[in-house]
Amino acid sequence: MRNDLGELSAFAIVAEERSFTRAAARLGISQSALSHSIRGIEKRLGLQLLARTTRSVSPTAAGTALLHELAPALERIERAVAEARKQRETPSGRIRLIIPRTATKAVVLPKLAQFARTYPEIVLEVTSSNDPVDLVAGEYDAGVQLGEFIQRDMIAARVTKEMRLAVVGSPKYFESNSIPKHPQDLKDHACIGFRFSNGLYRWEFEKGRKALTVSPQGPASFDDPELVIQAVLRGVGIGTAMEGSLRDLIKAGRLVQVLKDWCPSFPGYFLYYPSRRNQPAALAALIDTLRVSD
Repeated sequence: MRNDLGELSAFAIVAEERSFTRAAARLGISQSALSHSIRGIEKRLGLQLLARTTRSVSPTAAGTALLHELAPALERIERAVAEARKQRETPSGRIRLIIPRTATKAVVLPKLAQFARTYPEIVLEVTSSNDPVDLVAGEYDAGVQLGEFIQRDMIAARVTKEMRLAVVGSPKYFESNSIPKHPQDLKDHACIGFRFSNGLYRWEFEKGRKALTVSPQGPASFDDPELVIQAVLRGVGIGTAMEGSLRDLIKAGRLVQVLKDWCPSFPGYFLYYPSRRNQPAALAALIDTLRVSD
């Protein structure tokens, strides 16, 4: 009975118009095709739904009873389809976005108030996660992540300028520990790790043609970069975070930046999503709001 919805809708229109000719014109199909459709559903139900003469059409008692139950359901379906179509044409509805907490502060929050005023019918549902995720499996509309973690089959739009990682310690920590001059010196320091669900983030360094990676070894690791910096501020050890987020703390002398010449810039955060095809207007509005020029 896979065709019943269309045929039931056609039956309701014939019953409303009391005419196969007018109903066929309204549906944009031939009168013979419409008659064939109605005969098909009557045959499957084993009931005559419409009484026909050469001059008129009217629902039978069975047809009237069916129509009484059918009309509200068809109206709900029509409203649902109209609402879905509206999301294609008008920025409205919900956007499910997954994004690291640090990126939420740097990318979304600075523009959220203006976005909400411009698009009052859009609701952002933001989930925080540092890990790259499968958007489709997780039922997210889009995500924000560092470019290196985004799968190649995704469409990506840049939402930050180039960024750089900063390696920092507190003045208190460096009162009793030497300042590292080379990444290899970190083996003699307490390093506060940042942890993804599948393991610690390895610190990557580059200078000229030299590149090396350090696995942080220390007394603690966190899955929240803000907690890493809180531990660093308390003199627990050396940690890393995005340089932009630490600028005020470095300027105020609460953090000491080290190995700066070993920390090159990288592309930064991108908003990514599965496809450009049939993109909802709400998602297009979010992309336009957050996008920055290359």
